[in-house]
Amino acid sequence: MKKPFRYLCLGLLAVLAVGFVLPERVKIPVAGASAKDWNARSFWFEPWGSSGVHKGIDIFGRTGTAVLSTTDGVVLFTGELAKGGKVVLVLGPRWRLHYFAHLDAINTHALSPVASGSRIGTLGASGNAQGKPPHLHYSIVRLLPVPWQIDDSTQGYKKAFFMDPGSYLLD
Repeated sequence: MKKPFRYLCLGLLAVLAVGFVLPERVKIPVAGASAKDWNARSFWFEPWGSSGVHKGIDIFGRTGTAVLSTTDGVVLFTGELAKGGKVVLVLGPRWRLHYFAHLDAINTHALSPVASGSRIGTLGASGNAQGKPPHLHYSIVRLLPVPWQIDDSTQGYKKAFFMDPGSYLLD
């Protein structure tokens, strides 16, 4: 019984370390990209397909271009989702979830540490991006919402959880 408890304690310490200790060393997630490669007004754009609102930014480039982690953290999930296609989810500092979607290939695995600027996949058009120009859909989700950002719109409560990735990358 001591070993499972030890692993639980180590896991909790790791999560605390990610939230409190790791610095935010922000990188643009597509190798060679700049702010010119995404539309800053696309975050929280309505209407946006079946999801109603576009909760991230799309960074365009060539298929196979390296997709880089925007932050230090721990990979929580790698796999395929219907809309996102091939995706990677990274838990970064301040318990922010960084979501990378529409990848052509995934170059990391769940529970692995990642450094800001390290390769986690390649740019593609998987999921509901098939038939569209290759791009990375990048979102940042707060685990602790910001209540003053809740408004009266139909999606207002959700916006309290999402950060504008464009302004995050340019800070």
